Amino acid sequence: MNKKLLYLSFDFPKIGSGNNLYTDLMEEFKGRGYEVYVVACANNEDDIGYAVEGGLHVIRAKVPEHQNVGNIKKGLAILTMPYAYQRAIKKHLPKSIEFDLIIMPTPPISLASLAARLKKRYKAPVYLILRDIFPQNAVDLGFMSDGGIMHRFFRRMERKLYATANKIGCMSPGNIAYVKAHNPEVDPNKLHLLPNWQAPHNFDRSQRVALKKEMGLTGKFLLFFGGNLGKPQRVENLVELAKSLSHRSEVLIYVVGRGTEAAKLQQLIAQANIDNILVKDFVPRKTYFKLMQMADVGLISLDERFTIPNLPSKSLTYFNAGIPVVAVIDPVTDFGTWLEDEIGAGFWTTRDKIEVAANKIEMLIDQPEMAKELGERGYTYYMENLLPEHTYATITEQVQ
Repeated sequence: MNKKLLYLSFDFPKIGSGNNLYTDLMEEFKGRGYEVYVVACANNEDDIGYAVEGGLHVIRAKVPEHQNVGNIKKGLAILTMPYAYQRAIKKHLPKSIEFDLIIMPTPPISLASLAARLKKRYKAPVYLILRDIFPQNAVDLGFMSDGGIMHRFFRRMERKLYATANKIGCMSPGNIAYVKAHNPEVDPNKLHLLPNWQAPHNFDRSQRVALKKEMGLTGKFLLFFGGNLGKPQRVENLVELAKSLSHRSEVLIYVVGRGTEAAKLQQLIAQANIDNILVKDFVPRKTYFKLMQMADVGLISLDERFTIPNLPSKSLTYFNAGIPVVAVIDPVTDFGTWLEDEIGAGFWTTRDKIEVAANKIEMLIDQPEMAKELGERGYTYYMENLLPEHTYATITEQVQ
């Protein structure tokens, strides 16, 4: 009899239409013989209910609008989510069903109580994929006051989540150290390293020149920034970098994504009166990967106010594409040392030293063999360490 897995998700794209690291992981579990059940938010009325998607049993619950909305609306959705999920589970899951494993990521942390109830009901271990340390990240970005009512409320929720989890997979050694330092009550044996992962895409680097010609970008050296455009990404870094490279006519920062800071980015570009940043809205995954094939360098940007270590998942797409990475990040994260010292796939600096990033990019333009070598290192590390099969092995080893 196949083992059964229950996955509690926030956003879970339909298989094949917009996969992310979590759909990749659930497909990996399915491929290994698990019967996978997913509970996630419905993004529209037509998606509400139960459906089989790519062999996965997916239950989508109705919650308030939560995509590309303000903090109040998103907060409302997060707080009502556990009740909506509880109703959906009761309606769509057979009473006789048993689960061998429950997996949930952060965000959100609001599912802590639901996870505790499901753990008791099914007598199954809960595995927490810790990708977001909330509410501290909200404090860092000024969304709530340290020690205020909202902060204390969510801290209690966070502690309950850590207490409920049998095992906690952290993105980096810095994440593990942070959780230990700020949550001494957590059993350190629960904590272990679980890096980000991503299913590989077959990038054809030989098409780079032809694609640039097709897009009217012949002769351009493309600095690619893809994904979410929100407060954590500090879009000001992209504009400052563009200004620092304005004397290199071949450089173009190519942004593909959307988010709450997208309009601000356009305003900053207009105010700076620069023409070396091109911003495109969200595109389907297939188109996104095609655009990525034109990239010469992948860019990472993080807000310098973070006091928690963050590891941007978009870096894996850059590694997969075989391009070097240049990161402008906060001084707390261990992403930079991981990128530059452990993998040797790029360079990093902080916002107050943006000229360092500009100098490194000029070096990559002038030394294409170096750029190629860095890209190859990232690709090799990715294929040997950051695939869904590696994540599956870590999780199943921890909960056996």
